[in-house]
Amino acid sequence: MARALDTAHRATHGHEALNAATIADLENPSPASVSVVAFDPDDRPLGLAHMAPHDTLQAPRLAGSIVLASDAGPVVAHRLLDGLVTACADAGGGRIVVWTQGTDDDVDRAAMADGFTREREQLQMTVALPIDESPRWPIGVTVRAFVPDLDDDAWLAVNNRAFANHPDQGSWVADTLARRRREPWFDPAGFLLAFDARGLAGFCWTKVHQHAVLGDTPDPVGEIFVIGVDPDHQGGGLGRALVVGGLDHLVRVRGCPTGMLYLAARNTAALALYRSLGFHVRRTDRAYAIEVAADRRARS
Repeated sequence: MARALDTAHRATHGHEALNAATIADLENPSPASVSVVAFDPDDRPLGLAHMAPHDTLQAPRLAGSIVLASDAGPVVAHRLLDGLVTACADAGGGRIVVWTQGTDDDVDRAAMADGFTREREQLQMTVALPIDESPRWPIGVTVRAFVPDLDDDAWLAVNNRAFANHPDQGSWVADTLARRRREPWFDPAGFLLAFDARGLAGFCWTKVHQHAVLGDTPDPVGEIFVIGVDPDHQGGGLGRALVVGGLDHLVRVRGCPTGMLYLAARNTAALALYRSLGFHVRRTDRAYAIEVAADRRARS
């Protein structure tokens, strides 16, 4: 049912509605996962909302996404969101973050009416590969692929420093990294680490989508999954070199004709960097958040 709704949404809007974390949890649900489905009088599915515990364990919350049929409307969106809130309250309360892939006026109206806040926006950006630039590494920097187990602790330390204020990426623990390493797409050869005399300075972790994640191309898409520079190494050109190096790997080694990444809309410095490399904004995603008390009447 979820796949059918998502496929119909893709056909109408040119992109998926349910994010990768939601799809993964639907395929292998956690004990705390919740799905809410709305039907019309003829038992035709009108929409689905799903949430599950987010796996950055230092910032516990329920995260998920929502998909509506084209004729569903804000009333259905309200019922789906209300179902998630009720389930959260019944389980003792907590924080819920619900994502839309692309902005959706019906979900937006329902979320605002139900007490959610627009927490943040995220840009999906794409670029045709190859780009007309080669990586220019700062003097003293060497680059190699990630070595599982050997590099875990150093990478976690730099990642959490680089993303100290990021709600998703800045609170990773060893179990979070271990789960990503077990994903079928994980390829350490596409996980580039940059070192200097002081140790790990930055990284570019790439991911290849073999299925059609962009509605306008069936070809594999190479994603800059996570890229970060230790705060003590910023400002020397390492970030740009890492992006270019990651894109070079995606096209030269993995044969991807398109590069992709996701970026917080408020990160204007990174947006300028990516635009200078030829990226353009393809879609804007939005996150809605709410704190739910055990007693729903006390929720904020």
